[in-house]
Amino acid sequence: MEGTLTTDSVSDSDFLKEFYIPNYILVPDSKSDSTPPPQLPQCPVLVFINSKSGGQLGADLLKTYSALLNENQVFDLGKEAPDVVLRRIYLNLEKLKSNDEFAAKIQEKLRIIVAGGDGTAGWLLGVVCDLKLSHPLPIATMPLGTGNNLPFAFGWGKKNPGTDVQAVMAFMKKVKNAKEMKIDNWHILMRMRAPKEGSCDPIAPLELPHSLHAVHRVSPTDELNMEGYITFRGGFWNYFSMGMDAQVSYAFHSERKLHPEKFKNQLINQSTYAKLGCTQGWFLASLYHPSSRNIAHLATVKIMKKTGQWEKLHVPNREA
Repeated sequence: MEGTLTTDSVSDSDFLKEFYIPNYILVPDSKSDSTPPPQLPQCPVLVFINSKSGGQLGADLLKTYSALLNENQVFDLGKEAPDVVLRRIYLNLEKLKSNDEFAAKIQEKLRIIVAGGDGTAGWLLGVVCDLKLSHPLPIATMPLGTGNNLPFAFGWGKKNPGTDVQAVMAFMKKVKNAKEMKIDNWHILMRMRAPKEGSCDPIAPLELPHSLHAVHRVSPTDELNMEGYITFRGGFWNYFSMGMDAQVSYAFHSERKLHPEKFKNQLINQSTYAKLGCTQGWFLASLYHPSSRNIAHLATVKIMKKTGQWEKLHVPNREA
């Protein structure tokens, strides 16, 4: 019957037990499901899904994962931030593991599945980085965005996945068999010349992307502070955009937030992205953007090759 999720065999049930986490691990002071199951899961997972990604796919994935696993180990990023979830669960694990070998093993084997685009994946990477765990949580990225460059780079593909039981279980099998691989964590400093009057702090409702995690203004006493400038610091992973590319990305994000009903699938999203690129002047840049607005005139980019040694990155100066 349509809308009903079932597993067809005992083998499927046994397979799902490899990922299942009981309530007493997930919900502090939980009275239900408080006894460890006889079988230790080999690949316990926490699933984070951006329900706004992939048109309706995010919402469909939430239903499928919640039906296959404990619904308390599946989280909608639109309702609960991952840092809040992970801190709550890790605090509970720390409390339990001294007297509970099962909880200790769960913490040791725990993995994350994140379904979303590059920004969502970067958000989770940032949160895990900020937790400063002795053994960082491995993260599997289920491609649910428009470009999906990060999932593609790590072998998870670019195409939005199926949301039915078979497709989700096939992805879970890949997660169980996947090998861990490290990823570079880039730190970034942004300095803006302080205005003589007023403030250069972000003005509401301007939102910094989650993928540019932990961005904050440094205090006047911080050693990174420079007289005459306002300094921000943060981090990112697979890419960081400036200039026209960033302008198009922000326009796409803003449009999707205002009209989510227009972004129903990956193909439509890619078409919208291309249209925004054209209107921002990717093909007629000199007409839309005078040379005075070229990024080379607006910013200086430097990369630290070695500690304390900064090298200026050449940004081409395109003339009209």
